[in-house]
Amino acid sequence: MSVRLFLPTAVWRCRSRQPWTAPLLSLDTRARTCVSALLVAGVAAGCGSSAKTRSEAAPAAAAVTVDVTDAIEQPIARFIRVTGTLTAQEDAEVAAETSGRVVATPVELGTRVAAGAELVRLAATETEAQLKEAEANAAQIEARLGLRDGSPFTMDRVPEVVNAKASADLAQTEFDRIRTLLDQKVVSQAEYDQRRTQADAARQQYEIARNAAEQQFQALQAARARVTLARKALADTVVRAPFDGIVGQRLVSIGDYVTRGTKVATVVRANPLRVELTVPEQFVSEVAPGRPVLLQVDAYRDRTFTGQVRYVSPALRADSRALMVEAVVPNPAGELKPGFFATAQIEQAQHKPGVLVPSAVVQVVSGTSRVFVLKGDRVEERIITTGQTVGDLIEVTSGLKKGETIATTSLGQLVDGALVARR
Repeated sequence: MSVRLFLPTAVWRCRSRQPWTAPLLSLDTRARTCVSALLVAGVAAGCGSSAKTRSEAAPAAAAVTVDVTDAIEQPIARFIRVTGTLTAQEDAEVAAETSGRVVATPVELGTRVAAGAELVRLAATETEAQLKEAEANAAQIEARLGLRDGSPFTMDRVPEVVNAKASADLAQTEFDRIRTLLDQKVVSQAEYDQRRTQADAARQQYEIARNAAEQQFQALQAARARVTLARKALADTVVRAPFDGIVGQRLVSIGDYVTRGTKVATVVRANPLRVELTVPEQFVSEVAPGRPVLLQVDAYRDRTFTGQVRYVSPALRADSRALMVEAVVPNPAGELKPGFFATAQIEQAQHKPGVLVPSAVVQVVSGTSRVFVLKGDRVEERIITTGQTVGDLIEVTSGLKKGETIATTSLGQLVDGALVARR
């Protein structure tokens, strides 16, 4: 008696829900009964296991609880982004105005100086002597002219003029008396002619005295001018700072001999600073003197400095078709340095509206900005492009419309199409 059994095949067919056909059995009645019972038990066990697996499937994912906000639209202060280089407001190469030997250098590189502060001092022995000589000559002429304590020049107060005038008046009086006596035939014609000649001579001496006084006064003016020059020469022995600033260079040392025009130091005015900016042609209408300017430099990446447009060029540059704009930036603490490269934003005149969302809800992955937008009870991952920042908000230039609702919390748990529930 031969038996052919296909029990594994029977069980697999049951599990796979395929129709089962009984295998060929070459058995007697008792054997067929035993095999049938065995097959029924195996098939039942296999189908029962499949049903149990389906009943133990995982339940649906729970909804993520999120807070939401709406994208808003409001006018935004627009800025023109340009670059430039900071330069000193003033940068003077200070030179000596007289010749002499350097006897003192009270400043060093980097010294802060006020306007008029001493930078270099030259030997002053010779100039002091020249000043004393000039002052003595002027005082001598002043005494001759009768000037005391800086009183103004008056011709009739000059002693020589006063004496000449008195003599002329006396001669004229004598002449008038003689002329009366001549009419009365009391004096002779010869005496009359003599008195007239004396009167004319006295009057001529008076004019001479006046002319001499005028010449002396002009000589006094020249003497006073020489005093002024001598005082300037003495003052020039001290080279002073032309304005408040910082000593950028000291070019001479004690013992050096300098001549007129020799550069002795460099003084830089670092407050305020200037920055020259190049504005593209399409933004020319948006720039005007007084417009605010925001600047950032690499040395202080987390800070923004505020300035103001002071000058706008009347014409575009022919080579770049751009407008040259100069802004002034206060620098009281001296943090900014001439030569810094600056990125500037010039506020435009018109405030155009824009769509804004909180900056915290924008996730940047591999340089791409994303937000999660609510669509019913699910979220949609939306790729956006951003514009400028306005406080805690950021402008969305594309990918989002005003009024759309976005998730603001649980962002790390969200994926595209995730089920959410509003808090």
